Amino acid sequence: MAFRINSAAPIRICDNGGWTDTWFAEYGCVFNIAVAPHVRVQLTATPRASAKQQVRINATTYGESFAFDLGQPVPERHRMLAAALEELPPPDEVAVDVTIASGVPGGAATGTSAAVCVALLGALSHLRGEHHTAHEIAYAAHRVETQRMGLQSGIQDQLCAAYGGINLIEMFEYPHASVSPLRVPEATMWELEHRLLLLFLGKTHSSSAVHEQVIRRLESYGGSPPQMEPLRQAARQARDALARADWVALGQAMQANTAAQAALHPALVGSEASEAIAIAQTHGVLGWKVNGAGGAGGSLTLLCDGEVQRQQEVVQALQQNGSFRVIPIQLDRQGLRVWA
Repeated sequence: MAFRINSAAPIRICDNGGWTDTWFAEYGCVFNIAVAPHVRVQLTATPRASAKQQVRINATTYGESFAFDLGQPVPERHRMLAAALEELPPPDEVAVDVTIASGVPGGAATGTSAAVCVALLGALSHLRGEHHTAHEIAYAAHRVETQRMGLQSGIQDQLCAAYGGINLIEMFEYPHASVSPLRVPEATMWELEHRLLLLFLGKTHSSSAVHEQVIRRLESYGGSPPQMEPLRQAARQARDALARADWVALGQAMQANTAAQAALHPALVGSEASEAIAIAQTHGVLGWKVNGAGGAGGSLTLLCDGEVQRQQEVVQALQQNGSFRVIPIQLDRQGLRVWA
């Protein structure tokens, strides 16, 4: 008899203060916004005796399907899925069929891989009859990347996917952090949702070489690198601006953060992002934030001035570049959700 579990987790945009949630920053402050489209996971459990191998993965974004037993090698780009299954393995007597779907392209620099991991761990936790908090699931997802896979990873993406909403994440000692949800009037949330645009820049984010250069430079400091402070300040400025519904100030905080990213390395604001920013500026856009760590490709968060006609004009102008694509978004208030 089959037992089906569904889970969903939001992606992350407008992450002012990103880079300060890393081990080499020592302490950090990140403002980010959780949005749909969600990453969705559907896990179907059946008796182990009815399956040749314990796990089947259906990765719809890649159009790929494969089966394996825990501990066996898997395709490199799906290694995180296997690592998540090792973090919270299904019971020995159960086989699982896992389907994963995402509404954003892979490599959009919106924390999608962290959202996949959070959603999968949420479903596995339910399958195991366990009850983990959002914080516990986020840190389990962080362990998957850093301990099981040996990757560099901040903490903000996992926390955003697990908690949802708009948060100020304050890291007091890597990787330990507190999450403070920003409570604002409903009308402010509606207005923010109305003004935000998520722009995919036409190609997947690929900047590992640049990121390694930045990391080597930053980790050479004896204490917290001084380049981190403008990023932390931009996070606090964004929180304060949104609390006041001061859209000009919020846009300025986004601009300041993007400038601080470029100060870490010019290539962190890639040519595609620079082109999109130049177009947006001619249409009165108030703010722009290169999502994630930055680099070639990926995506950009734009904060419009609230005028519907001008917003339509900027969308049309951006999409005249055949590679750029606006991805419809909605604010996510809940974070990880799991149901059977």
